Amino acid sequence: MDIRPILSSLGRHKLASLLIVLEIAVACAILCNAVFLIRERLTRMQVTTGIVENELVWVKTDGIDGPQATSLLERNLAALRGLAGVKSAALVFPLPLANTSMNFNPTLDADHKKSGPNIGMYVGSQGYLKTLGVKLVEGRDFTDGDFDETDSWLPRSPVMIITRSLAQRLWPGKEAVGQVFWVGEKRYGVIGVVEHLVRGDLRGTASEYAAMFAARPNRLFSSLYALRVDPASRDRLVREASALLLKLNPQMLINDKGTYAELRASYFRQDTAMAWLLAVVCVALLIVTALGIVGLSSFWVSQRRRQIGVRRALGATRRDILRYFQTENFLIVTGGIALGMLFAYGINLFLMTHYELPRLPAAYLPSGAIALWLIGQIAVLGPALRAAAVPPVVATRSV
Repeated sequence: MDIRPILSSLGRHKLASLLIVLEIAVACAILCNAVFLIRERLTRMQVTTGIVENELVWVKTDGIDGPQATSLLERNLAALRGLAGVKSAALVFPLPLANTSMNFNPTLDADHKKSGPNIGMYVGSQGYLKTLGVKLVEGRDFTDGDFDETDSWLPRSPVMIITRSLAQRLWPGKEAVGQVFWVGEKRYGVIGVVEHLVRGDLRGTASEYAAMFAARPNRLFSSLYALRVDPASRDRLVREASALLLKLNPQMLINDKGTYAELRASYFRQDTAMAWLLAVVCVALLIVTALGIVGLSSFWVSQRRRQIGVRRALGATRRDILRYFQTENFLIVTGGIALGMLFAYGINLFLMTHYELPRLPAAYLPSGAIALWLIGQIAVLGPALRAAAVPPVVATRSV
């Protein structure tokens, strides 16, 4: 089809054409970035924690203080292990995705000249790796002799277990077991490596940089009880575990409790809300864009009845009229998409600079273009069919 008559017609309606082009450009820019952000949120929400999520329940208390803290905490753990359906129980801080964490930056030499990355820290009592269900792939688990008293947030026991990701980051190509690093003046040696464990809060590529330490139950780490249970008994054991702790410790306060599934859902609540909000924005934007195209096309059909009638009288078929309006719409949408891609890049550059978001992959641009081309062709179809259905005599007499 010769597009010169179409371009000439658009030239006589510059303002209306420009407005639709700008509307499509804005829609393209927002759509590409919104879909990218939705994908980022969904990918983040699908993170694998490395623990047995469907078997975990937890109870958070205000802790136990005083000289008898260790004996009271060990009594509490023994009582919890006696509940029907409980496989194991331990004190641990934090839990993955608990939205709280302890972090440190180690040094890899005694002179503290070679710094390591920021690492998330886990501290727990006897059996807490078993309770969490993390998979040990190198070395050994903590033994009873590794659990020592501590009077600071850094455990006194000089051993640790780290994640595979952290081992590869610190000692690439080397065996991690037997390696050491320093936290302040304290030296810790690696005795084991677990396959996977994320931190208490996600931090991009550093989310799996975690180290696990051993400590006897004490006043500093006395508030978070984790229980590995029969999945069918999770809800019951949340109630029974909190009731048992209150019975054993009448002055204790239960600050929070629940299944791990609830904790995970709470961590990603904002991501879920943001994904839904962006999805609604995308749908609304596409609807508004489609309505704009329908409105403009309907207006142009009513304004061109004489032109349509003349073309029909000269032998143009209904298919020719339909193709004319679809081609015209395709050119307008293409102009909007070309401008929208520049806008999309600019918006992404702004988000990268001010909100540390990753670069928009190039694949999202053609995907957005195809979506808008389809929306444009669907939107113009109704007005174009009405134009094609006008008989030549009716069209010419309407002048």
